[in-house]
Amino acid sequence: METMQYISTRGTTRPMGFQDAVLTGLAPDGGLLIPAEIPNVSALLDDWAKLSYQDITFEILRLFTDLPNDDLRELIDSSYANFRHPEIAPAWPVGPVHILELFHGPTLAFKDIALQFLSNFFEYILKRTGRRLNILGATSGDTGSAAIHGVRGRERINIFIMHPHGRVAPLQEKQMTSVLDPNVFNIAIEGTFDDCQQIMKSIFNDLDFKEKYSLGAVNSVNWARVMVQIVYYFSAGLYVMTETESSHVQFAVPTGNFGDVLAGYYAARMGLPISHLILATNENDILARFFNTGEYSLGRVVPTLSPSMDIQVASNFERYLYYRLNADSEKLKAVMKEFATTGKLHVPLVSGGCVDDLFIAGVGTTADTLATIRKYHEQYGYLLDPHTAVGVHVAEQHLSRNDATVCLATAHPAKFSKAIQDAVGSDLAYHPVLDALRDAKTRMTVLPADEAAVRTFIEDHVQD
Repeated sequence: METMQYISTRGTTRPMGFQDAVLTGLAPDGGLLIPAEIPNVSALLDDWAKLSYQDITFEILRLFTDLPNDDLRELIDSSYANFRHPEIAPAWPVGPVHILELFHGPTLAFKDIALQFLSNFFEYILKRTGRRLNILGATSGDTGSAAIHGVRGRERINIFIMHPHGRVAPLQEKQMTSVLDPNVFNIAIEGTFDDCQQIMKSIFNDLDFKEKYSLGAVNSVNWARVMVQIVYYFSAGLYVMTETESSHVQFAVPTGNFGDVLAGYYAARMGLPISHLILATNENDILARFFNTGEYSLGRVVPTLSPSMDIQVASNFERYLYYRLNADSEKLKAVMKEFATTGKLHVPLVSGGCVDDLFIAGVGTTADTLATIRKYHEQYGYLLDPHTAVGVHVAEQHLSRNDATVCLATAHPAKFSKAIQDAVGSDLAYHPVLDALRDAKTRMTVLPADEAAVRTFIEDHVQD
């Protein structure tokens, strides 16, 4: 089997292997790295349906990586050793849908599934090369804490995580800022998540600065994040289709940055029989509007009960656009330039009057979110976190008689206890991991939404 190569969506970066792609993060030409080809695994699905989560992970990752098999297995086993459920990502029937629980990792969020692996991979490769890495990331909530908990205390890694000051849930902030290891730096930016993300991308585009300070990425601009998330679509999809005797499955995905649903898109391209990806946004609905109209246009970021989705510019959207534009990098660069200039871009609709017949898109408002949390608690005895509730609400508008519907539960409800209390009238959402943070000491630095200020902070705190 030939080793997978990675290319840039912008078309001018030389192909590279997996290890270089992960350490590079954002491509030198400003694009996003993607596999040069997408493997088709349709013929393997019957066999995969009998495998454990870790074994499916191994089968998928060996298609995309250049790691020795024994090393890859060791990385996978160590990455999931501290998850709180033996199935890693179990799927349960709840009312008219199946709920895929992705929150059994160390920080109670789906980001743990990929970031535990990525953190272990970074340590693996840095030990072998003698290199150091300074991670720069931006978070709207859960990526930051998952990344920080993955690399805290590691010898060859420092991590700088930006979050929008006062715009993440209090428990999400506490999970990040209570980690006091000397290699962890929390930066609260006086602005929105989009400001944090723009600062990060601009710094990564300065190749001299990136090289001088050995910067690496943990955001879903890093291909490894998307790659590892592909696994739970296969694991849950094969399990639920078997349980329900369905020939196809559809997934409802609450999304803001397009990384999680993009993993489902790759799973479909690889041969998993997905009838639809139900893309769900909150009032920050740029992605829903795009898939319904063909126009991707900036709006104002509105604070909601699902803060991890309070995003306008989705960092993974360029990967999807590349495929939607028939892998034409020149067309892609033209539409991205249009977006940078006007705040809008357009793609033509297909014959059915939509952007892509794989996608169904909808919006769950604050009222919808609260009503869905209340309904699932009262009728089914199940607590949804507000992000998951957005996905479940939109999924209920598109249930299929023939295809099972799986809704991704992206975080434990205890991370958003106020929203739960507002919805059900009682403070029901607890978890001992979060209870332990109540009186924890915290540390963070507040900076303006200014790239120069962040650069200076990095320069002053990088440790040799």
